[in-house]
Amino acid sequence: MGTATPGARAPRLAGQTVVLLGGSAGIGLETARLARAEGADVVLVGRDAGRVQQAAAEVGATGSAVFDATDGERLDGFFAQLAGPIDHVLATVGGNYYTRLADVDFAQVHGLVDDHLILPLRLARATREKMRPSGSLLFMGGTGGRRPALGQLVSGALTAAGPALVANLALELAPVRVNLIAAGFVDTPLSARLLGDDLEHRREQLRATLPIGRVVGPADVAALALELMTNTALTGATYDIDGGQQLV
Repeated sequence: MGTATPGARAPRLAGQTVVLLGGSAGIGLETARLARAEGADVVLVGRDAGRVQQAAAEVGATGSAVFDATDGERLDGFFAQLAGPIDHVLATVGGNYYTRLADVDFAQVHGLVDDHLILPLRLARATREKMRPSGSLLFMGGTGGRRPALGQLVSGALTAAGPALVANLALELAPVRVNLIAAGFVDTPLSARLLGDDLEHRREQLRATLPIGRVVGPADVAALALELMTNTALTGATYDIDGGQQLV
C-alpha cells in the first residue's frame, strides 16, 4: 500500500478544463501556466496565430484557437464545438482609453464597450450550456478609472459598469460563479508596448511609491485568478490587485 508524501496535496484543478481568452501573453498566459501546474487542461484563444501557437506549445495546451473574441459568431461557434464540459473561463480582452471630450474617437469607444460590456454578456450566454455547475467566469477590469479626472470619461464609465455587470451575471448564471479582477498597473508585454521608452521610469516610480515596494506582475494576477477559480464561496464580486496603488 502506497504512502503519501508528507506535505503533498492534490492539484487544485485536476481533471478540470480552463479556457483563456487572451491566453497567448501576459496575464492569460501566466494563468495558463499556473492552471497547468495545478492539473488543468487549458485551451488558449488569441488573435495572433504565431503567439497562440508558441504559447500553446509552451504550456502544453490541449487546444487553441485564433480569432477575435469580440466577434460574436466566432465566439459562439468556438464554444459550441468544444468537446465536453468546461470548468473555468478567464477573459483578459480589452484595454483603456484616456481622452478629453473634444478628442473622443467614437469608433474606439464602441470597440471598448464591446470588449468590456458586450463580450461578457456574449461569453456568459455562449458558455452557460457548457459550464459545469461548480465552474466560474472571470473578467478583467481596472482600478484607475475610479477617481474622476480629466480624460477619464470612457475609462471611468467602463470601470464603474464592470462590478454591476458581474454582480448581475452571478445571479443569472448561478450556481456558476462570476467575478471581476480589477488590476492597477501590471508589468505585461502590453504595458511595455504602450509605454515604450517610459516603461522603466514607470517601474521605478511604482517601486518607490507602492506600499508593497515592487511592481505587480502577471504571476500576481494569475495567482488571484486561480484562487477565484478554486474558492467556491466567491461570486458576484470585484477583487482589487494593484499593490496599494489606490492608497498613494
